[in-house]
Amino acid sequence: MAFRKKNVAILKYNPDILIVSECENEEKLKFGELTPTPTDFTWHGDNENKGIGIFSYSNYKFKKFRNFNSQFRYVIPLAVSGQNKFNLFAIWAMPNKENSKEGYIGQVWRAIQYYKRKLGHDSILIGDFNSNKIWDHTQPRRVGNHSAVHEYLKAKNIHSMYHLQTEEELGKEGTPTYFLYKNNTKPYHIDYCFASNAFLANGFNFSIGEHKDWVKYSDHVPIIADFK
Repeated sequence: MAFRKKNVAILKYNPDILIVSECENEEKLKFGELTPTPTDFTWHGDNENKGIGIFSYSNYKFKKFRNFNSQFRYVIPLAVSGQNKFNLFAIWAMPNKENSKEGYIGQVWRAIQYYKRKLGHDSILIGDFNSNKIWDHTQPRRVGNHSAVHEYLKAKNIHSMYHLQTEEELGKEGTPTYFLYKNNTKPYHIDYCFASNAFLANGFNFSIGEHKDWVKYSDHVPIIADFK
């Protein structure tokens, strides 16, 4: 939260596209005053202080899908245009108060079924999934689990960049992305970037911030996807 007070820390990396969970809306961000003005921006949320913000600091422009389904309120599907055209799914997996079976990773599972025709060779899904294989067995009543999402995307040639790069097993990730209560003794890997083969074919790099550098800003650290 309060991204307007923290944005310098991440913008020094000169992102083409930046996705921020728990981000305040445009009025709070005060572009040109508290937050550098992006070339394009879209925000979605129920609380002016805490939604999901997608920023372009390049020539990329965003257009929300015409069939956007607000039932999956924090899976934001965008057609991105610019030097390349692709589909971007910005994700902040949240509880579903109306139907607990479709909360968190269950919401992601339902969303990728709904948008399955848009999941092709030109897709990126990125953000806070709030999920890991280690919790598969605790979610027997959920409509989908983490492994199911991973395998479904893999079958469409959309891969987790972290796992492709490290060759680590699902559920045995060595590098955390989240620290419960900001405590470095309670690490979890719950943030991901899945990308189609077309983005990966020419080489890529996936990096994760370190707790010591980011703990003053958030209980999460940034994940950074670089495509060649």
